[in-house]
Amino acid sequence: MSSPSLVLRSNIEAISEFVFYQIAPDFHRECRELGDAVVIGGDNYGQGSSREHAVLAPRYLGVRAKIIKSFARIHHANLCNFGILPLTFKNPADYDLFNKGSQVGFPQVRQQIAAGKTEITVRVDGKEIITLLEVSDRQRQNLLAGGTLNQLRQELKEGG
Repeated sequence: MSSPSLVLRSNIEAISEFVFYQIAPDFHRECRELGDAVVIGGDNYGQGSSREHAVLAPRYLGVRAKIIKSFARIHHANLCNFGILPLTFKNPADYDLFNKGSQVGFPQVRQQIAAGKTEITVRVDGKEIITLLEVSDRQRQNLLAGGTLNQLRQELKEGG
């Protein structure tokens, strides 16, 4: 039996309706209403989702960051490629501070990324926590550009 989303692979808008549909059937609608969203996850997050759609569809929905206990390797790389900030909890117990609808902020995140910081401050419902950004210099540049394609366009425009 195949997934009903497989035939939609070239239609990002349509396939985005299947993001987390088994655990949160209205996720796609809620993301569209919010405009920007953050996903909070557990251990080995993204395992088995090496296809770019596992990142491209959430990006389309406005997911701008994922704060996770630990990432699956390929998914982590794909997040950087599409400009979604891949953060891990410095203190895994901070996971419990988040609830659906939590207000999440990233004060001076661009400056922190550009400065090469590995510890990124995040605000959740008024409390500050520390997350970890474990990326290469190239991935850091891709994140700042909003993804690999944007970074390549920028490099071509600059003649490099």
